[in-house]
Amino acid sequence: MIVAVILMNVALVGILCLVAYTLATYALPLMFGFAAARFAYHTGSGAIGTSFIGIIAAAAAFGVFAVLFATLRSPILRLTVAMVFAVPAVIAGYTLVHGVTQDATPSAIWRQIFCFIGGALVGVSALMRLAASKTPAAW
Repeated sequence: MIVAVILMNVALVGILCLVAYTLATYALPLMFGFAAARFAYHTGSGAIGTSFIGIIAAAAAFGVFAVLFATLRSPILRLTVAMVFAVPAVIAGYTLVHGVTQDATPSAIWRQIFCFIGGALVGVSALMRLAASKTPAAW
């Protein structure tokens, strides 16, 4: 019985890490979705309407960034769109790793190294997901 509980605990921690990593990768659309949901809630839309508005706003934000990244031809504008999308993901990845390693890593220097590596990996993942989204020509 105890072994099953330990295995379930390990599985749940793994799932939570996967969800946190995915949410950190989509940090900017997620924050747009939260902002729209909070606005909808404060204007009286209720729980179901708030959830619907938040999901639609997050998907629209990602869609706008994907279309801009795919259609812009100027390398400077594409870099600007990529950085606007990736910088919040880098910050979210840094804070995610910092929160996880805060009690596990006693050395502050190694914690910072892990945080910078984690932030960089989440930022690269966000850029890769933005670049891999469908282009308007494929639609």
